[in-house]
Amino acid sequence: MFAGLTFYPYTLMNASYILIGSLIAPVVHFDRMGMMAIVYILAVGVSAHALDATGPNKPWGAFLSRRQLQVLALCGFIPSLGLGLYLALAFAPVLIPLGLIELFLLFAYNLELFGGRFHTDGWFAFSWGFLPVLVGYAVQANVVDPVSVGGGLFGFFTALVEISASRPYKALKKQPEGSASPLAAKFELILKSVVASVLAAALFLLLLNIFG
Repeated sequence: MFAGLTFYPYTLMNASYILIGSLIAPVVHFDRMGMMAIVYILAVGVSAHALDATGPNKPWGAFLSRRQLQVLALCGFIPSLGLGLYLALAFAPVLIPLGLIELFLLFAYNLELFGGRFHTDGWFAFSWGFLPVLVGYAVQANVVDPVSVGGGLFGFFTALVEISASRPYKALKKQPEGSASPLAAKFELILKSVVASVLAAALFLLLLNIFG
């Protein structure tokens, strides 16, 4: 049940953006990359999905109470915040403003604050795809530059494809026999392909850094 709540393929996709950002930096510190990936696995894979599940008409409400989901979100949030602060203060102060933006969007998007103004595909792609690449780069170089922005655009548009296919796919699955429709199969293929593409890009860059 917990593995389903974390939506682990998308969590791995999100962590891969950290790897991509780190691996395009001029100098790569693998320890920093690994720690920042853990930050996002906890913050997004656990906290964000737990907070999102507290919203109305979310499926996990039938399995976990609102209080249990809030505790779960806190269990992911506290260590991710502590580790993120350590990386910022020890190696890359530029992570502080980036982290504050991510922190705001973590709550604004998943809790649909401000009337859901930030609960859109564009803000999802910005927070979930663009910023993680910048963060991965910044934890290595302590700067945001054109290279990191270019990598961030890759994150933005692949995340945009993912969320654009995910919403109608979930809607179809709620319909009687919707999961068996050809359109659902097409959306599922798109989702699997975009996740595999991001993971493959991260693996390629990792191998290039190790053996190139």
